[in-house]
Amino acid sequence: MYIIGLQEVNSKLSSFLIDLAFNDPWTILFTSSLAPLGYVKITSIRMQGVLLLIFVKCLHLPYIRDLETNYTRTGLFGYWGNKGGVVVRLSIYGHLICFLNCHLPAHIENTNQRLDSFERILDMQQFTDRKARAIFDHDLIFWFGDLNFRIADHGLHFIRESITKKRYHLLWDKDQLNNAKKTRPILDGFLEGQLLFKPTYKFNLDSAQYDTSGKKRKPAWTDRILWKVKECPPAGETEAQSSQSKKPINVVLNIYDSQMEYGISDHKPVLGTFCLEFEKLVTQALVELEPEGVWVPGRDAVISYCMLDEYPSSTWDWIGLFKVGFRSHSDYVTYIWVKDDELMVSDDICQVYLSGEDIPKAGGEFVLCYYSSNMESIVGVSSTFHIMPECAESSLGVDDGMDVSCDSLAQGDSDTC
Repeated sequence: MYIIGLQEVNSKLSSFLIDLAFNDPWTILFTSSLAPLGYVKITSIRMQGVLLLIFVKCLHLPYIRDLETNYTRTGLFGYWGNKGGVVVRLSIYGHLICFLNCHLPAHIENTNQRLDSFERILDMQQFTDRKARAIFDHDLIFWFGDLNFRIADHGLHFIRESITKKRYHLLWDKDQLNNAKKTRPILDGFLEGQLLFKPTYKFNLDSAQYDTSGKKRKPAWTDRILWKVKECPPAGETEAQSSQSKKPINVVLNIYDSQMEYGISDHKPVLGTFCLEFEKLVTQALVELEPEGVWVPGRDAVISYCMLDEYPSSTWDWIGLFKVGFRSHSDYVTYIWVKDDELMVSDDICQVYLSGEDIPKAGGEFVLCYYSSNMESIVGVSSTFHIMPECAESSLGVDDGMDVSCDSLAQGDSDTC
């Protein structure tokens, strides 16, 4: 998975309205970069300048469920979205995960205001799923963004000298977020990697040099990535009774670093890579579907599918034909409404026909995806299959009775992402 959080995206009214009608340039950039690698954008949410994007490998799509997005404004007493938080929550293989991207108040003296804003965001974010109404109800929380915590007490010269000599540890005990974790209950359980990289604020634009303007802002680790795993007490015990609670997900931090090569902002981006280890509680897609026979342009094609009993089907469900490397659920070549032409083949298998006129003449590698209107997500993905180009049909003499096998999607270790 790729989870991308941005702050201070151009939020001028004209730009914001254009981006509502069309994808903003950042979304286009990340989507175009990740789609060729097999990553699909499953959702995004934007609140003025705060943007959160979620990309998932195609093979995981049927196991991503319970998608919800939300946001909380905290700027101008909650009326303006230049500050606040945006959230995406989802379940992956049955485990509930929440991603929270925040832009908190600035300036060194506003530590309490930052913490109050964070607490307000936690209180205001409510979800419809009974299993996890609030952020802290999730099995795993990632909290990240421009949190704006500063290095207190130390002077500018001492901070810069410590950075130059890479003695970052001399600054940790004055980091406002580190200190708040020791005193504020709202931060209990949040973990973070060691700050072994240069503070990411504030730089001259297009430069690796700290602020040389008249203000000469003190460097600080304003941009952070933290996580919290929910502890589940053993069966028959309450959380208070359990001295060693079991965690449903094990989180391993592999990389926590800044990206100093980027210069378009006065902040440097921060990257965290994690390995998630968990038992798969969901092992079967809600809908399984496959193409039947050989697919060639101009000839009607058959799609077979079956559903689990608990799947909440809808009149507005559809099956899309997607070229391998597609960007999102809306990046289909063509689609058909499932209920319009559905035929029952057996008690549990249905079929629909796709018009030959809609099959792409150029051919290539494709997958079929079943989109759930009720769940607003892809709930089934076929194996990869080949459509022959139009010119190949006559040269090969394709026969209606000919059958071919479909190449399966490369199966990785689905227990990690």
